[in-house]
Formats: sequence, structure tokens, C-alpha cells
Amino acid sequence: MRKLPFVKMHGCGNDYVYVVADQIRPADPAGLARRISDRRFGIGGDGLIMLCPAADADVRMEMYNADGSRGEMCGNGIRCLARLHYETAGGGRNPLAVETDCGIKTVSLTLGAPGPVAATVDMGEPILAGREIPVDYDGQVIDFPLHVGDRVERVTAVSMGNPHCVVFVDDGRIFELDDQEFERIGRQFEHHSFFPRRVNTEFVRPLARDWLKMRVWERGSGETLACGTGACASVIAAVLTGRAERKATVQLRGGSLEIEWRATGADANHVFMTGEAVEVFRGEIELNDDELTPVNQ
Repeated sequence: MRKLPFVKMHGCGNDYVYVVADQIRPADPAGLARRISDRRFGIGGDGLIMLCPAADADVRMEMYNADGSRGEMCGNGIRCLARLHYETAGGGRNPLAVETDCGIKTVSLTLGAPGPVAATVDMGEPILAGREIPVDYDGQVIDFPLHVGDRVERVTAVSMGNPHCVVFVDDGRIFELDDQEFERIGRQFEHHSFFPRRVNTEFVRPLARDWLKMRVWERGSGETLACGTGACASVIAAVLTGRAERKATVQLRGGSLEIEWRATGADANHVFMTGEAVEVFRGEIELNDDELTPVNQ
């Protein structure tokens, strides 16, 4: 047996198991993600994130959801990854360049301030063209009528490197649903034929022009306490439908994120997300020798 060190971290309660994979890595990361994400028989979390070597960035993020499926991007996860890489490397550059499956993202850490470590991520430009999100529709999907189960929902689709479906609600009933009922609704969206690669679904209630309340169902993980890319998508959708300004606080079940979709300057059309990056605990996973493989440098 060999021991693989890990760090459990979260951003607004969106928690992952992090592994520094610069020397050795799991031979089957998808299988390991399923095993360790179980909250009764494993470590518990929304998935596995590995810190891997990168040719053109400081570090590469490789992410697996709780069901073992690969995730292109995770807004809460990338903040924690940047903090862990900075601390593991004993300092270094700040901001950091993080390579993801949807391109290189810049993460700026706020260090030395009281309270939890925070980070701001340049999430890049949103994708609004339907086929690129992807959805089964040409053109933008804004306040679009979609048949879901036995009802019609008005949805706005956005990609932040991963696909999102934003549904605005007029009251707080969606936030009061029990887990079983919310799962039923979330799965209806996730596996809808309109979304060829499945979808993350955000149910959003605007409370003010700069304040949104959100509950999220993530593809491959189920309900999570927060979703950074989903918070970004929710603000974009709120702006596109006239419900919010370009800078807003998104209140999630696990905390709040500050989102800004810039309209002018060198960063015009880029989305910036600010939130905490919290370490919970460290430990080691016991694996058989054949469950690990050397990293090719």
C-alpha cells in the first residue's frame, strides 16, 4: 500500500478533495473521485481536483465531479487550487496563471488580510451562442420557453467554460423544497435533450439590482452549496434579462460571491469572481501500488 496526501478545501461550501499530482498521480482519477466523494464511505466532497504540471501556466487544474465525469471548469475550485499551489510552492507569482480545460485563467490571491484567504478570478468572456454552450438551438437562448416535465420554464443559457441554464423565480418556494423534490427537478434539467452535454441549473431570485439569491443543481454532483461558474452565469443572465446590474452579490446556500461582468476597459466582457478559499483538513489516502502512476515531467 502507498499513501497519497490530500487536502480538503472549500469555497462557500463547494468542497473538493485536492491532490498535488506533480510526482505521482492516480491511475484512475475518475474512479478515485467516485470513491472519495462519498460522504459516508469516503472523505466526502463534490469531487476531486488535481494540481498538475503545466507547460504554459503556473499549474494545471484537472477536475472530476463526484460521479467521475470530467469537469471543464470550477469557479470555487480554482480559487482553492490557486491558494494550495501558492502555499505548496512556498510563495511565487501572484496573480497565478491556471490552465483549465477551457483555457488559462488568472487568479489573484488576497494574502495577509484578516479572515479567510480570498481570491479573485478572471473567468474570461461568457459564451452565449447556443451551439457553443452547447444547447440544441441556433442563436442566443435568453428568456427562452423550454418544456421541462409537465411545465414550461423560461430559461437563459450561458457557458462559462461549462454549460449553465438559469431559471428566474418570483418567490422563495424553490429554496424551501426538500432534497428529494429538488433532486427530481434538477435531474429533469440536467438530462434534458436540449442540453447535449448535460447542464448545471441555477434557480435564481433577484432580491435587488445588486443582489441575487441562488440554489444550484450541478451535473455530475447534484445539489452543491455553491457554484462559482453558476454564480457568474446567473449575473450574466440577470443583466441580459434586465433584472440586475453588472456588479452584484450572489447569495448561495454556503456563502456569497461577488461577481462583476465588466463593460468597459481592457477587461471589457470579462467576468470577475471574488470569494473565499478555505482549507478544512489534510490527510492521506491508502492506495495499492497499481492505483498510482508516475507523472511524466
